[in-house]
Amino acid sequence: MEWSKLLSTKRVRDLFEGPPTTKAGGELRTEFERDHGRALFSTPVRRLQDKAQVFPLDPHDAVRTRLTHSFEVSNVARDLARSAAQWMLKEKHITDPQEAYSIETIAATCGLIHDLGNPPFGHSGEEAISGWFKRKSDNDESFLDFAGAKEDQYSQDFLRFEGNAQTIRLVSKLQVLSDLHGLNFTCGTLSAACKYTAASHQTTQKGDKIHETTKPGYFASENELVAKLRAETGTQEKRNPITFLVEACDDIVYATVDLEDGHKKGVLSWDTFSEEIKKDCGAGILDMIMKLVEKTVGRGAKLLDTPGRHEANMQAFRTFAIGVLVPSVLEAFKKNNPQIITGDYHGELVTDCDASSLINSCKRIGREIVYCSKETLRLEVMGRGVIQDLMDFFWEAASQADGSSTPSGFAGKIYALISRNYRQVFTNSCQNKLNPLKYSQMQLMTDHICGMTDGYACSLHRQLKNG
Repeated sequence: MEWSKLLSTKRVRDLFEGPPTTKAGGELRTEFERDHGRALFSTPVRRLQDKAQVFPLDPHDAVRTRLTHSFEVSNVARDLARSAAQWMLKEKHITDPQEAYSIETIAATCGLIHDLGNPPFGHSGEEAISGWFKRKSDNDESFLDFAGAKEDQYSQDFLRFEGNAQTIRLVSKLQVLSDLHGLNFTCGTLSAACKYTAASHQTTQKGDKIHETTKPGYFASENELVAKLRAETGTQEKRNPITFLVEACDDIVYATVDLEDGHKKGVLSWDTFSEEIKKDCGAGILDMIMKLVEKTVGRGAKLLDTPGRHEANMQAFRTFAIGVLVPSVLEAFKKNNPQIITGDYHGELVTDCDASSLINSCKRIGREIVYCSKETLRLEVMGRGVIQDLMDFFWEAASQADGSSTPSGFAGKIYALISRNYRQVFTNSCQNKLNPLKYSQMQLMTDHICGMTDGYACSLHRQLKNG
């Protein structure tokens, strides 16, 4: 791969030979800065304020939502990418300071948009969607039968429904402004946003040690776009190097801040955390962080009671843990850079960095204590019921739509509740026969469900089920 191609400023619309993007007179921003602005001001980003990070529908305003999580990932990704780009500039892997700035800008944008495709209730929402399709298929063997050469991919798109693939669909098609090219990002930004590289029917198992193919990266509906994007940026079926940096920042942020939020919610005490982190984290790294925590919080010890001090400890731990992990990941990026740029590196930077024991321990504590708390599980179960009930409801309309006219009777009333943008994309797909009708109908439903916030999904469910 070559950075001159990876940093392509050609836009999605250009790939399909559409008219050039419109610019205001006196535009001073670079093309990648314009991408960041488009993302920041977009409706899907605003919706993240009512999508859960860990605790759905939480009334505690200090607990993170997907929006605050995305802001934090974006910030850390910009910092890490800046350091990586400056190193590459020094080592002459890139030669232009503007290229270095472009790399950090792309990373910031990808951090901001990395969770846009997640349905309500996060990963449990993804499982609810795929579970609905499996249940339907189990009850009717023909439910996921599609005509055409891509039949297996069509069915696996739904049976292995993935928020990352939905993100690519959302930013490239569903966020309609003036046409059907979504936010019309540059190829450089959209390529880096492709976290996984396999189609849904070509994924591998985690034991195969090819991390980027363990989940679906795109849907059949975006096959042509992805092919054109890969040719333009020169990635082919390899991962964009910036993707590794953004993924690492996502892992660093959620692994540390989810524990902080768990403490705020009362499901993880400082004492329990202190004992658990010692079990599998390297003593040298942990001792250094804990000394910094003690020194920092100790300055204001007289002003804090015990609960306040413990909360300050968790905040300080998160700060210093990120401060240790980011440089460690940077060193892993430097070490593996020859393989990354050729597409021969298939691991994860957080796994291969020297501080991996720290982040692995944080993730374990999250899995064993925070994510499985009764409150979290109760809300996930409730969210599953909400999503699957809404899918039953909207499938009645989507299954009768053909893109040429509004369904008749009650189905037509339900159809009118679906987002105008999504109906427009559906109509275009049907009229141009881009995919089998049933596939487009199913995407119309999943597009609408994924576009909902947690609160809206619950409110609509309550209105439809209880009046």
